[in-house]
Amino acid sequence: MGIQTIFERTEKKYIITLKQRRELLKIISEHIKADEYGESTVCSLYFDTDDYRLIRSSIDKPIYKEKLRLRSYSTPKKDSNVFLELKKKYKGVVYKRRRTLDYTTAMDYVNNGNLPDDSQIMREIDWAMHFYNGLKPKMFIAYDRTAFYSKNDFNLRITFDKNVRFRTDNLDLAKGSYGERILSPELCIMEIKALNAMPLWLTNALNELKIFPGSFSKYGTAYATVSERNSMKNGGQYCA
Repeated sequence: MGIQTIFERTEKKYIITLKQRRELLKIISEHIKADEYGESTVCSLYFDTDDYRLIRSSIDKPIYKEKLRLRSYSTPKKDSNVFLELKKKYKGVVYKRRRTLDYTTAMDYVNNGNLPDDSQIMREIDWAMHFYNGLKPKMFIAYDRTAFYSKNDFNLRITFDKNVRFRTDNLDLAKGSYGERILSPELCIMEIKALNAMPLWLTNALNELKIFPGSFSKYGTAYATVSERNSMKNGGQYCA
């Protein structure tokens, strides 16, 4: 299966315990299959302005918002594939544009602005990079992910993210996936990503276990943690 570069889907998040995760997987096991990547460590560099314009806007929950990030699955080497992503959300629907690059080429673009190609997706990403003047890596976020998809609908994906961590220094994917934790070890973030309506077998399982949608932004939570810490250092004065 080729690497998907354009996505359009709904995404629902749930904050659940590891016990709920085990129980849910037991109930729905006959309907799902492990993703080809199985378990992986997802590492992302989020781009923002010096005043964190993108994440501050996102926290306000506008009708439209977008994020730019560079993502890898495990710590990349020079020739590893990484994904430069522009993620937009409008009225609850997620639209994502993703360009696959080797790590060296991606970092040359990030640091020097050298376009790797003139593809439509790359032009969209580059336009956004220039529209938000001064975008640069501002936050590293990593987590351990286990992914599944429906046996009858490959567009239905269920992911579980745990050990969510971040850092604001060494903003380089090649520096490793270490960071400060921002989620209890007993919890994980479940995301259900679908192009169509959620199937009955899944909604029944969620209802049986009393699992309800929640809200958790990894980047937003990390930003809030840093902002609160800086505010305390500055005598209560808000400072990102």
